[in-house]
Amino acid sequence: MYEEDARLPVHLWVEAQLRPLNDRGVFYYIQQRGEQNTGTVLLKINGLRGHCNLLIQQRDLDGKLGWMHALRKEQVEERDADQYIQRAISRDPDLWVIEIEDRDMNNPFEGDIVS
Repeated sequence: MYEEDARLPVHLWVEAQLRPLNDRGVFYYIQQRGEQNTGTVLLKINGLRGHCNLLIQQRDLDGKLGWMHALRKEQVEERDADQYIQRAISRDPDLWVIEIEDRDMNNPFEGDIVS
């Protein structure tokens, strides 16, 4: 098991994940800043062609960080992703929502896809 107190606060973890994007010139936008210490992260990876990859942060039973497809599909239409994001924000004000523009729709954040 993992120790809850050993985790890095979310706002610091997000900053560390975004710094390399700045260095590579990858555009991102923080749509919502959630709770600084314990919020969950939702990524919208926009392929700029009407589709995107919508990933929600998850941890496995051992506490290892991973990602799950929020709408159970690898690619979704952007309007469906935006509707999901609005519903998720209304349910969870602690949620961090970050949009990344990447034509290849690669997740630049650490963690594997969890099925």
